[in-house]
Amino acid sequence: MGKPDAPTPPDPVETASAANSTNLSTSVANTMMGNVNQIGADGSSLTYDQTGTYKYTDPYTGITSDVPRFTATQNLSDAAQGIFDTNQGTQANLANLGQSQSSFLNDYMSKPFDGSTDAIESHLFDLGSRTLDPKFAQQREALETQLSNQGIKLGSEAYDRAMSQMGETQNATYNDLLLSGRGQAFGELQAQRNQPLNEIMALMSGSQVSQPNYNVNRPTGIPTTDVAGLINANYGQQQQNYQNEMSAWSDGIGGLFGLGSAAITAGLF
Repeated sequence: MGKPDAPTPPDPVETASAANSTNLSTSVANTMMGNVNQIGADGSSLTYDQTGTYKYTDPYTGITSDVPRFTATQNLSDAAQGIFDTNQGTQANLANLGQSQSSFLNDYMSKPFDGSTDAIESHLFDLGSRTLDPKFAQQREALETQLSNQGIKLGSEAYDRAMSQMGETQNATYNDLLLSGRGQAFGELQAQRNQPLNEIMALMSGSQVSQPNYNVNRPTGIPTTDVAGLINANYGQQQQNYQNEMSAWSDGIGGLFGLGSAAITAGLF
């Protein structure tokens, strides 16, 4: 009865190589399943093609594998392509216009915004002179006519007093404008300052290239195979079988020694 041979332990490098090969094949299969060509209702399409491979070297086993590369290509229908080309041209025009308009910004931004009291009051007086002064002129003319009809002559005390009262009323109107319109005047000055910047920013925003949107297919992936676990489980089964065979072999050897001992003992008597 020959002694059983112990099973050879699995080579860890070969086990890792088998596991890596299986996982890589599974990954490629999942990628192929995910690369589903698509055709939209308007005739636009999204297609996948293998466009080469790259070398991948496993850092543990040192084995190099060719991993496929894929390219996704989106093709628009004729109508959609025409709209896309028109939009691209419009965006290019806006970008060029924004570039030309922004050339003055170096000088424009070198002059800081003036929100001082003098600047605000100057702006308010400018607004007032265009709206209030014509109205005041009409009021003065009407008052002069009224005084003349009443027999109050130019240069008289009554005439000077009436004109002085009108002047005080008009000055009070300007003072009210300065007090109540300060916040509005500041906002208008700031808006005037920012208007060129806002226009250029709007041109830049309109010239941004829109990114295409792709539909991503997510099929159920193929699970990886635990090759290393299968190899080790097989080795464990072989080891168990070996232990059983060794036990049987030991029992057999023990039985033979027992028979020999009994025969020797019988010959002595």
